[in-house]
Amino acid sequence: MYQEPKITDWLPITRKEMKKRGWEELDVIIVTGDAYVDHPSFGAAVIGRLIESEGYRIGIIPQPNWQDDMRDFKKFGAPRLFFGVTDGNMDSMVNHYTANKRLRSNDAFTPGGENHFRPDYSSVVYTKALKEIYPDTPVVLGGVGASLRRLTHYDYWSDQLKPSILQETGADMLIYGMGENPLIELLRLLGKGIPFESIKTIPQTAVLIPIHEELPNIKNGEDFELTSHEECLKDKLKFAANFKNIEQESNKMNARRLIQKVGNVQVIVNPPFPTMIEKEIDHSFDLPYTRLPHPKYKKRGDIPAFEMIKFSINLHRGCFGGCSFCTISAHQGKFIASRSKKSILAEVDKVTKMPDFKGYLSDLGGPSANMYRMQGVDLAICETCIRPSCIDPNVCYNLDTSHKDLLDIYRSVDQHPDIKKAFIGSGIRYDLLVKERNPQADEKIMNEYIEQVMTRHVSGRLKVAPEHTSDDTLKIMRKPSFKYFKLFASQFFKLNKKLGLKLQLIPYFISSHPESNAIDMANLAAETKDMGFRLEQVQDFTPTPMTVATVIYYSGYHPYTLKKVYTAKSKQEKLDQHRFFFWYKSENFQWIKKTLRDQPKLLNKLLARKN
Repeated sequence: MYQEPKITDWLPITRKEMKKRGWEELDVIIVTGDAYVDHPSFGAAVIGRLIESEGYRIGIIPQPNWQDDMRDFKKFGAPRLFFGVTDGNMDSMVNHYTANKRLRSNDAFTPGGENHFRPDYSSVVYTKALKEIYPDTPVVLGGVGASLRRLTHYDYWSDQLKPSILQETGADMLIYGMGENPLIELLRLLGKGIPFESIKTIPQTAVLIPIHEELPNIKNGEDFELTSHEECLKDKLKFAANFKNIEQESNKMNARRLIQKVGNVQVIVNPPFPTMIEKEIDHSFDLPYTRLPHPKYKKRGDIPAFEMIKFSINLHRGCFGGCSFCTISAHQGKFIASRSKKSILAEVDKVTKMPDFKGYLSDLGGPSANMYRMQGVDLAICETCIRPSCIDPNVCYNLDTSHKDLLDIYRSVDQHPDIKKAFIGSGIRYDLLVKERNPQADEKIMNEYIEQVMTRHVSGRLKVAPEHTSDDTLKIMRKPSFKYFKLFASQFFKLNKKLGLKLQLIPYFISSHPESNAIDMANLAAETKDMGFRLEQVQDFTPTPMTVATVIYYSGYHPYTLKKVYTAKSKQEKLDQHRFFFWYKSENFQWIKKTLRDQPKLLNKLLARKN
């Protein structure tokens, strides 16, 4: 039977709540740009619960007011060990602005969707405030915003090449990627009485040391020195060349330590921890979350991001797709960390006992829905691999892409007596389900998976992401040729008819990506029109730190080939590319005629009355 949580079931966010736990001070305080939602999909809750499970006193300062006398930052006093600072679940600038740098009207991680509860560059603002108030207390940066800014990076919103966020903020350490293992190691060392300032070699952390100081020793490790921040500022080609090494080292099983000079200090990025094993990721998801927003938000309205994932289950972390515009592998890693069936079903059972649960799971997925338990057959081969993607330019011969274990999860969840339907809300990698693209896979299992999804886990629409139709653009994107999407679509519609279903296939596309030009977008419109689509799920490319596409956008060069690549950069170019998605709107007809007057065949194909 469901029991309403007590206020002490949440981690404390006020001094009064801290006192109710019998605590006079805290060991660690997390400052986050999100409202506090005690759920395993919210990073601050995960880290907070993990610290609690290690026996430490932990509090959270969610969305502090940075524009008054800083009283929010002072309410707990200084923690005994350190402050943890994060933008929240999203990079604060992606959260605030559209691809055209327009301020968004809402914030999905704030009660009522209000959009003024966090500053731009939240981690920078919060850290500087803490350093001013508590100059002697260490600050540890974490979360996706900091993770992507651990080295020299291009910031689209200020149109500047910026140094490591460590140098910009004065923080004492940065934990990048999934933070559980480095955080536990940090707590273990601090618990032994080792001074914070002497801790410089924990895997998956970055620190600053003076340029004249000798590098700390690491076991069995190699170093690689990147081009300095100052050289990157002077030479865009050197900045582009740098990124190839950053990305490769981020995705290797046995990575080198990265070193980059910036001013009179050097950034030391220690190699990552091994991918979390099942026991470790289960522990993270099995912590005693209330799965609810803190009660203080009840009168302020729903938190949209929470409402979206309230009844969802995350099966795994990581993505081996390596798409050049995506930050998932840069933050979560290329290798998949999968939960056990026992842990997943235990969470499903918890969800079914929530008082407003009606029998429907909104998502049974992950960063890519269908990568659960996929990994290299021979891990010794993976240990020497430097490919940023396991499925581009082809599906690796050593990658086990069987959907058998995932099918077992789906069917086991279906058998739960309180589950009416479990939807797959995450995007599915369709290219893993096309035999011509993935020839080593078991076709019988692939077909079983597609049929299972279509008959049991779709609410009328199946979402997939071909992203573009131009092979040249798709090559830059690290996505498969559009011909494979056509094969998948043909398979989907045949099965739709066979099963007597009326499902829709919803493809996602991106405009203004590096290599895409106006004619490519017109062809995209024409090809998708021929297939019967009127596109809805579309977006304009947004440059975000730590991606190949962003490096190309800023520098003009591909970091792997060092060849020039065209990118639409002006506001008008970007708007024009995006406009082709909506060829079917009457207000665009005259513009299309004018734009394609030198392309009569394409113009006729696009504006012909049929279809």
